[in-house]
Amino acid sequence: MSNIAQDRARTEDFATPRGHEPGARTFAALGLRLVLLLVATSAALVLATSTDLWAQKRAAATKFELKSASFTSGGIIPKQFTCDGSDVSPALSWTEPPPNTQSFALIMDDPDVPVGTFVHWVVYNLPATTRHLPEHLPGNDELQGGGVQGVNDFPMTGYGGPCPPPGKPHRYLFNLYALDTKLDLKAQARKKDVEQAMKGHVLAEATLMGRYGR
Repeated sequence: MSNIAQDRARTEDFATPRGHEPGARTFAALGLRLVLLLVATSAALVLATSTDLWAQKRAAATKFELKSASFTSGGIIPKQFTCDGSDVSPALSWTEPPPNTQSFALIMDDPDVPVGTFVHWVVYNLPATTRHLPEHLPGNDELQGGGVQGVNDFPMTGYGGPCPPPGKPHRYLFNLYALDTKLDLKAQARKKDVEQAMKGHVLAEATLMGRYGR
């Protein structure tokens, strides 16, 4: 073999080490591409599944609504439901909750009090079959048909209507929670007790807001 041929052979030998022939490199590249494709496909499936579950939960939560026949959402709460009137509880109703709902909790409070949020109503362990609360509920611990009324900030058991100081109308938030469990609480629980007990158990939340000023 000529010196030129020998030099070319040595050069090609150096450029293409043994075990790394073009066929082997091609096979390895194809294998790597296949692995990457499988990883990407798996990740896409996991993301799609997570997104679908999130979308389902969001859709269920979006459909969950709280309404009142006593006043319109964002409107003025009539005097009869305040301390300036009969101070009776308003009628409330809500739409179908998410699947697996085991109970409901209701908290009404006023976030516009200068010294902090004032709690007007606490109800918990309403049966999962409940879809409304009638007007003028008695201030008993136990509700007919199921459910327990806690203690508000007046303090008293049951409902205590809006009673703001003179000035700008306050907002009153009725927050209804669909829970996946029944709360392990005794009678006369307060808002903080209910909020602590329902952590990690809220399937959906619906809010109704009314205003009242004096």
